[in-house]
Amino acid sequence: MSSTTTTSDDIEIIMDDNEKTPQLIADEKASSSKSTTQANKTSKTKPAAKKVGTYDADAIETLEGLDAVRKRPGMYIGGTGSAGLMHLVWELLDNAVDEAAAGFAKKIEVTFHRDGSVAVGDDGRGIPVGIHTKRKVSALEVVLTELHAGGKFGGGAYGASGGLHGVGASVVNALSEKLVAEVDREGHTHRLCFNERVAGQFTTRSFRAGHKLERIKKTKKTGTRVRFWPDTEIFDPEAVIEWDEVRVRAQRAAFLVPGLKITVIDKRTGSQTEPETFVSRAGIADLVDQMSGDSTPVTGLIKLNGIDTFEEKVPVDGKMQIVERECVVDVALRWVDTFEPTMTSFVNTIPTSEGGTHLDGFDKALTRAVNDVLLKDVRQLAKLAKQNKNRATRDDIREGLVAAVKVTFPEPQFRGQTKQELGTPAIDKIVYRVVKDSLAEWFSGVGSKKTHVDNVRKKISSAVINRVSAKQALDTKRKAASLGSTGMPAKLADCRIHGGDAELLIVEGDSAAGPAKAGRNSEFMAILPLRGKVVNAGKATMKQVLDNTEAQALFTAVGAGSGKDFDISASRYGRIIILCDADVDGSHIRCLLLTLIYKYMTPLLEGGHVYAAQPPLFTTKVGNETHRAFSDEERDKMTQELATGNRKAENIKWQRFKGLGEMNVDELAHCALNPETRILRRLTMDDAAQAKDAMKMFDVLMGSDVAQRRDYLVKNSALMDPEVLDV
Repeated sequence: MSSTTTTSDDIEIIMDDNEKTPQLIADEKASSSKSTTQANKTSKTKPAAKKVGTYDADAIETLEGLDAVRKRPGMYIGGTGSAGLMHLVWELLDNAVDEAAAGFAKKIEVTFHRDGSVAVGDDGRGIPVGIHTKRKVSALEVVLTELHAGGKFGGGAYGASGGLHGVGASVVNALSEKLVAEVDREGHTHRLCFNERVAGQFTTRSFRAGHKLERIKKTKKTGTRVRFWPDTEIFDPEAVIEWDEVRVRAQRAAFLVPGLKITVIDKRTGSQTEPETFVSRAGIADLVDQMSGDSTPVTGLIKLNGIDTFEEKVPVDGKMQIVERECVVDVALRWVDTFEPTMTSFVNTIPTSEGGTHLDGFDKALTRAVNDVLLKDVRQLAKLAKQNKNRATRDDIREGLVAAVKVTFPEPQFRGQTKQELGTPAIDKIVYRVVKDSLAEWFSGVGSKKTHVDNVRKKISSAVINRVSAKQALDTKRKAASLGSTGMPAKLADCRIHGGDAELLIVEGDSAAGPAKAGRNSEFMAILPLRGKVVNAGKATMKQVLDNTEAQALFTAVGAGSGKDFDISASRYGRIIILCDADVDGSHIRCLLLTLIYKYMTPLLEGGHVYAAQPPLFTTKVGNETHRAFSDEERDKMTQELATGNRKAENIKWQRFKGLGEMNVDELAHCALNPETRILRRLTMDDAAQAKDAMKMFDVLMGSDVAQRRDYLVKNSALMDPEVLDV
């Protein structure tokens, strides 16, 4: 690897040139360091108190420098718990690993100190210590105090790195009480300290603010060491830096840079942990070996790699230009005899715990190569092939898979500062091409042993068969559970005779089913309660309809099939009566049922066999006589008619039924069950068509598409009479 020299001016700052330096110049002539520190902590004059809720020009607040990090730490480290605290260590460790990946460092040390501080050091080139041309302070201070300042923009000092936003080291400083940085460079060890974000030097008894680096000693070594004390005011009281997590992260980092030696040291009081050193010679291949654990391998280690290019539009000298990027793909995998998959992925030197476009490409390539090459014409899957169920899913293929996926390319786009998910779109296709082509060759016998290929073919084929068999068994169990001993739905309260005089009453839930069962004539009346959501047959697929529990119960109870196979002569009932509450929800369910019958049991509507019961909205008792009203208008008219003689209208008390479950048995029987007193409305094909249109309106007004509902309300708001709104 060619040698590269970094200087102070390699530290690029992504800011406007006329922006003020966030790190204010300390007054070195102050009489006491305490007053100096306090002056720098409050970098601006405190504004006069404003009335709460005032929103004017002065209410627009700007956060400069590290204030933004302290105000919104979650934006930079994901939170203020243990995970966020650990992220400070990751930022420093990632910087050191980047230096090693670039070929300039061979050793990294992570040290836990007794006083709660953590230090990360490397033997790389060392952060530049010269005076930065624009900021007039050392480049080291710029890196530690200014957001978006670093040497990784545009591929200057680094070709491909994990740190990209230039906020890592400065975020650590922003969220620390104290920080000490030592740099071995240019023949000396240079030191710069920070006390509550103020640059200076710690003396024996105090802190002296200032921007000048202190030369500690002469040295021929190069490298950087950063030690920080987390700010307890920022982080949760229970937040801790876990030794085991740092150990695992260090071990994973060693796998990413073959030959890199990472040592983790615990100097905390009472610790019995010995220093551990991690080094890998084979990179992610060693990682897959380590992740496999004690599991028995089904295949040997499979190594896939390739290089491809893609174009990306990026700002160059202030203008958007298309540049060509090179992406290196490295994958190591094997199958073992377990069922749980073990997957990990990386971008440059950063672990991506939430995956991203590189893992998406890997999954798609794996699925395509397995189905098109490995499982092609497999005799074991011949029966399933006739049902078009022989293709493996991602989960089938992942059974027992141990894999590590790494991509290396300049300036990746991450979804969020915590860099847990890759977002660069072009990487999906590159990983897909590399992995699919390489795996197809391996499955075809190129670079592989026949026994290993046969083993993984058998393992995945068995996974496909087991999945299909398990689903069939589950479907059978569900169907059996929904049917009683007679083969009818268990929730159906059937009648004793069937045929043209028999009725099937469909009611809402168990609350209405109880009074309906008690008040019916069980000789010819059957009750089917709905306990779940009826599928919207107007927009659902046939499979979705047939899989719906309530639709399946209705088809089974009627016993005449569904869709094109519906045979009205086989129907067990001569009338289907929909009995729903007289409210919006009841209307919605009635529309759903009517749409279902319209789409899949059409002859019932054409023959006039479908009815809707008309339960009253109001009831009142005057003397020994009960009166019922089906609308507000009818109630008001009836009130006037009953207000005769000494009986005043205001003394007539009406009860409003909110649901059928509120009616007693006699009331429900009188208005919906007794053929001599009930009112039924025959539903026709025209009613069904209107119900279908009504379902569209229900979807607009009650569905999950907020934008669609907003647009409808805005468009039709002028048509609505505000006086009729119940608000």
